[in-house]
Amino acid sequence: MISGCANSPRYRTGPTKPRTTKSKPPSLKTISKGNYRRVITGVSSFYAEDFHGKLTANGEVYDMYGLTAAHKTLPLNTIARVTNLENNKSLILRINDRGPYVKGRILDCSYGAAKKLGFINNGTAKVKIEVIELGDNKYMKHRD
Repeated sequence: MISGCANSPRYRTGPTKPRTTKSKPPSLKTISKGNYRRVITGVSSFYAEDFHGKLTANGEVYDMYGLTAAHKTLPLNTIARVTNLENNKSLILRINDRGPYVKGRILDCSYGAAKKLGFINNGTAKVKIEVIELGDNKYMKHRD
């Protein structure tokens, strides 16, 4: 009961050891200790109409035209530069949701982000994610 009132963990952005072996994505616990990869590469997809107007994992309303993304483990509100490695287009996104839930994918961009990155027609793209600033992992509470 008391733990529900505890402060959220703080994330530091100091130097880290590079990962040398392929393993599961880092958990929030390892990220909070500073042991995570600053650069991650893999396949990104996008999500659009089915989720437009619904709440995201951080509590805000999903805007498919915005520049946001879903990641499984990065703290919510993390800022990252995402680069489409197939055409070298890049932009800065904020992680505001969880996912993707398809094996082999590391990021789910909003429709607007995927359009700017140039992979709407293909549906997926190989991307590089560069963490700029770790988020506070806070949930935004909406008033009714």
